[in-house]
Amino acid sequence: MADLEKMIDEDYVCEDYGDVMIWTQIKVTVPLRELDALVALMSMINNNLMIEDYSDIDTNLKTCYGDLIDEKILNANKDVASVSVFIPSDRSYMDDLAYIRQRIAELDLHAEIELVGVNEEDWANSWKQYYKPVKIGEKIVICPAWERYTPAEGEIVIRMDPGMAFGTGTHETTRLVIRLLEKYTRAGCRMLDVGTGTGILAICASRLGAELCRAYDIDPTAVRVARENIKDSGLENVTCDQSDLLKQVSLEGGQYDLVCANIVADIIIRMTPNVGEYMKDDAVLLASGIIAERCDDVVACFEANGFKIVEKLTDNDWCGLAVMKA
Repeated sequence: MADLEKMIDEDYVCEDYGDVMIWTQIKVTVPLRELDALVALMSMINNNLMIEDYSDIDTNLKTCYGDLIDEKILNANKDVASVSVFIPSDRSYMDDLAYIRQRIAELDLHAEIELVGVNEEDWANSWKQYYKPVKIGEKIVICPAWERYTPAEGEIVIRMDPGMAFGTGTHETTRLVIRLLEKYTRAGCRMLDVGTGTGILAICASRLGAELCRAYDIDPTAVRVARENIKDSGLENVTCDQSDLLKQVSLEGGQYDLVCANIVADIIIRMTPNVGEYMKDDAVLLASGIIAERCDDVVACFEANGFKIVEKLTDNDWCGLAVMKA
């Protein structure tokens, strides 16, 4: 996957009776055969997408409208397609961009990402203005590494520097899993985090009492960021390594009491037939990253593979599930 290979300094302005809105465009280009998968992924950010697909120009339009079609379009690469989503300036694009990057890696798309509307020199710091301490559930407070925060009695502060990985605690999918972690993390348990992003869930589980936490991600950038966050947290019982879902997951020391998978519906469905091999008989699997309209598909897959749903949480258009072996 090409990684933010091109940064263009360009503002997208929407004027409405004198008000000016600056938009950041996240544009992803893939081979034409991967367009449907990319549209499904990008629609998880926003359903208002801009799709650039010129594959039918020669066959359907050129014959009758050839004189009216811009030459740039006629000469465009017909073997690729692009999908763009637009993020308003009053919202951080960081989590959306990190989410897209990580899901592209998990889906093995051959994608090129362009970030339009942000100066390259501003990328490293401009999004930080939106990232503030946030309390999730009863105990957990996710706090940026550069912010000061005085915890109230009983609060557990998790300091994160997300870099370019997904998982600041602000996204609904992450909040759902952390709420479930507070309930299902038992003292002394063994925890597995598949698709860890920043390492946030493994770090939370450790601070909630897990004895051992192993985190994995297919994206080497996420692995690097997670390892840095783990090191900065001072936790010696949390590790992070690269793995394509469960393929490289270690079973040294036995199966796991708790498994987290904050990914996407299709990937959860793909791993469900095999995940039971990594779980003890009374283990709990916490699944998130599931858009509401796909929740029934995920539930049906779990039930077809010998699992039962013990709890379901929702947050806006997302849902999180706690499941056990039936």
